Amino acid sequence: MIKIFFITSIFYMFLVANSFSAGSSSSGGDGGSTKSNYEKAVSYIKSAKKYEKKDKIEKANKKYEKALKLLKKSNMKKPNQADTLNYLGFTTRKLGDYVGGEKYYLQGLAIEPKHNGINEYLGELYVVTNRINLAKERLKVLENCNCEEYGELKEIIAGTKKSKY
Repeated sequence: MIKIFFITSIFYMFLVANSFSAGSSSSGGDGGSTKSNYEKAVSYIKSAKKYEKKDKIEKANKKYEKALKLLKKSNMKKPNQADTLNYLGFTTRKLGDYVGGEKYYLQGLAIEPKHNGINEYLGELYVVTNRINLAKERLKVLENCNCEEYGELKEIIAGTKKSKY
């Protein structure tokens, strides 16, 4: 009888230990420590910006392409997130697709009209595409934000500063 109790106890401990460890792995599932597609994309964007500063444009573009794919997945899973649309516009614009970038920025502004990042980046897109009046409209939206995006866009429109991004 003691032998059966001992074996049963060991078996039970084995089952309990495995059930607790099943959801706590960081290699998948919903353990909470895996990064979302959006978070991974932001990491790629940060890396791409560093490559750009070093004039390693080809490497930067590869990072932007990876970010773009992840952002599209993120947007499919959780649509209508202004931050995601901002970065979709940004990566698309950085890869030379100004029409696509503008589309994403405008979708983001439809959700959050005063989004500082979208207004600045869309203003920069308008400067690059020689639509200064539209860039000035974005600047007007940022006018009272007390944010660095206003100063950045103002200098870019004035031509005293080149866009960092």
